[in-house]
Amino acid sequence: MQLPSLPRLLAITLVVVAGQQIANEALAAGDYGPFHWEITTTSAEAQRRFDEGMTWMHAFDHDEAIRSFEAAAKLDEDCAMAWWGVSIASGPQYNHPVMTEERTKRAWNAMQEAQKRIDHTTPVERALIEALRHRNAETEPDTEGRAKLNQAYADAMGELWNIHYNDPNIGALYAEARMVLKPWQLYVNGDRTPVEGTEEIVSTLERVLALAPNHPGALHLYIHAVEPSQQPARALFAADRLGGLVPISGHLNHMPSHIYVLTGQWEDAITRNEVAMAADDRYQESNDVPEVQNGYIIHNTHMLVFAASMCGREKEAMAAARHMWKDFDDLVDEEPDEIDPELAYLDRLMCCVYDVQKRFGRWQQLIDEEQVPPDGLVVTRAIWHANRAIAYAVLKDFDNAEEEYQASLAAMDEVPSDYPEIDRVNSLLNVTRHFAAGEIELQKSLAEEAKKNPAAAQEHLDLAIESLEKAVEFEDAARYGEPPEPTQPVRHTLGVAYLKAGRFIDAERVYREDLAEWPNNGWSLKGLSVALKAQNKTAQAHEADEQYQAVWGNPDHPIMSSCLCVEECCSHLMKP
Repeated sequence: MQLPSLPRLLAITLVVVAGQQIANEALAAGDYGPFHWEITTTSAEAQRRFDEGMTWMHAFDHDEAIRSFEAAAKLDEDCAMAWWGVSIASGPQYNHPVMTEERTKRAWNAMQEAQKRIDHTTPVERALIEALRHRNAETEPDTEGRAKLNQAYADAMGELWNIHYNDPNIGALYAEARMVLKPWQLYVNGDRTPVEGTEEIVSTLERVLALAPNHPGALHLYIHAVEPSQQPARALFAADRLGGLVPISGHLNHMPSHIYVLTGQWEDAITRNEVAMAADDRYQESNDVPEVQNGYIIHNTHMLVFAASMCGREKEAMAAARHMWKDFDDLVDEEPDEIDPELAYLDRLMCCVYDVQKRFGRWQQLIDEEQVPPDGLVVTRAIWHANRAIAYAVLKDFDNAEEEYQASLAAMDEVPSDYPEIDRVNSLLNVTRHFAAGEIELQKSLAEEAKKNPAAAQEHLDLAIESLEKAVEFEDAARYGEPPEPTQPVRHTLGVAYLKAGRFIDAERVYREDLAEWPNNGWSLKGLSVALKAQNKTAQAHEADEQYQAVWGNPDHPIMSSCLCVEECCSHLMKP
């Protein structure tokens, strides 16, 4: 199955028109940004295509990089570095470390071509070719064999970096080689402490950026190298520099939002992804888009959904979520048995429409939603059923809520044990399972309270808190994801449950924990103001509410709660 070439026609009222116009003008001119790495070639055009190839590689568009490198090789038949480029772009990557036989063969063949031309190189170019030779094999080995090849290449690049400590390109390549050894595993899940080797990667990239402050590859890698850490804000300088640096790349325009959502700069995150979408428009109009790049394009929209949701921009969040489904039918068969493994990660994303409806309390819309996920999207179906269960529970239709919850559990059971990135999938489903159970119990507590049954209400409330606390445990232990999955933090509901139980200190604690994780988000700022007011901390409550007012992007729809599933349950506390 082939991911469709999605037309980026999302009509978002928030669009920063001037910024998008600037991006479009630059893209029309084919603006690849400032990167230049002089190589041995007799052709100025071959040099230009090589620089383009490196820029695409820095942007994680390796298929486009290969096109540029191959063009450079045709323009200068003696250019060894053009073939080095084809080989390195065909190899393991941070986001796609698993090799295919096709990629392995292409990397091997290109390396043979580079070595044939090695006499036409400088000593540094020769060393780069020799180093990359360690990573190649004529046929793809097993997992252990691939790991040894990657390690040998990283070691060779380390030796080269020690010799050429003032060459930013070598430094960036070395850092990337080390990152590929542990893709998305640079920090311990949960406490986010660096694993062995991470600090060297970070310091290497900092050295590179001291040498070349606008190196697009180093800026990109630095964001990835520190975003899962306890101190992602240290990459703000990289985010600010990278935004707009390479206008032709949607992904590089999007990348600053990885840091902005972690530092509470929601408007900046929204803008970066809008500009990225404009770049993607131009790219798709003039290119045969590789399948993997469509995944990156959808990822940009997914990040916009999250950023808009966290600051109350419901219309923008829903428009982006619906756009993710545009032409999605082309992704799967009419009656799919499973999603293409290459695109399985999208199965975790396509629940966004239902998540936005839940986030903003559109319960009947969620139940009546016509966009039903196909059977092949097993993860999306599980979350869809869970969100429907919550919607029915809020409307006090507990029979249908239970039916939907059981359907969600059944869908979870259908997820194969060998599903791609099964650790992420299981994490998301564990959070979903306990989140939904807690939400349902919370609604049963409210129903019993309305019937003047305080004992039953308390029993259900205790069960709700128990389930929500369990969901938070799974959420905290989850592998870092950008944006998080699910996109609504569980603490937003747990805080309300604590408020309902009169546990105001616990409510304050979870809201502060959430704000430490997601600074400046309107939901927890509102919840915190309520929890503080309940403790008669009037000045602090007023300060938190002022911060909420400043960040909330939907003044026509102010919130009274951090979770709209119980908007009125603590109204005596939530009124100004």
